[in-house]
Amino acid sequence: MPDSSLLKPSATETAQLSEDTFKFLAIEANWVRRKVVDMAVYAKSGHVTSAFSQTELLVALYMGGIMRHRPEEPHWADRDRFIISKGQGGIGLYAVLGKCGYFPMAELDNFCGVGSHLSVHVEAGVPGIEVHSGSLGHGLPISTGIAQQGKLAGNDWLVFCLLGDAELYEGSNWEAATYAVSAELGNLVCVVDRNQQGVLGFSDKIESKRDGPRTESLDDKFAAFGFEVRRFNGHDFSQIFDAFSDVRTRRSNRPLALIADTIKGCGSSLMANKRFWHYRVPKDDDLDGLRAELEAQRKALCGE
Repeated sequence: MPDSSLLKPSATETAQLSEDTFKFLAIEANWVRRKVVDMAVYAKSGHVTSAFSQTELLVALYMGGIMRHRPEEPHWADRDRFIISKGQGGIGLYAVLGKCGYFPMAELDNFCGVGSHLSVHVEAGVPGIEVHSGSLGHGLPISTGIAQQGKLAGNDWLVFCLLGDAELYEGSNWEAATYAVSAELGNLVCVVDRNQQGVLGFSDKIESKRDGPRTESLDDKFAAFGFEVRRFNGHDFSQIFDAFSDVRTRRSNRPLALIADTIKGCGSSLMANKRFWHYRVPKDDDLDGLRAELEAQRKALCGE
């Protein structure tokens, strides 16, 4: 495995990244997935597939130098604010925060356990977590308010909001989007984990049963509200960094919508794109197969 101290970018570095850095980040993403499995098995709880679809996005933001943050100083005044609206993905965010040093790694091993502050849905008492979330449709309104606060105070930090695509059925998101555009919140970056699924199933099948706007046209919908829109492969680090390349230097007053095409359960042939695994923890032969597959990916990345 490469020496992470040599490959990991600094918290403020957004320069062009090397193939070695992409490889390092891919190894970190694989570690996050393996850790998520361990945490879920221990707790007999957790949304594993939701965590898997967002993994590369979080690794790029926190470990790739895109987002400005200080693990040793979680309330640093000049930090970028990160709001995970899809709070059920907390198990994956905890793994990233622990690896970055926001809290002792040992706390991950007691996920949802007695005395643990790491619950299924994220809570603000955890270092690195800004607000409670998990009640879908609230993250973007909260992020919009925080972005407005930052703009009024003349701060240069950004607000990143990670949204699930299915929660965009909630009208509160579009009320917030209307305000974000009218208030010219160019410091707001919405990142959509577009894994095509919600708890009720695949979004295209759900939406085919009703009239009105559909989330398949998210690009056009965000653009119609006045956002600058970019779409990319949310599991490809090269495309992720291209999409985020100018978030700190762009001078637009338009909020930014980054729509990441992802796969729910990415990294597992057992769980990928299978609704069955939305809130199910693998065990027995399924668990053995999943761990073997992730370990094989690790060995391939590390050249073992």
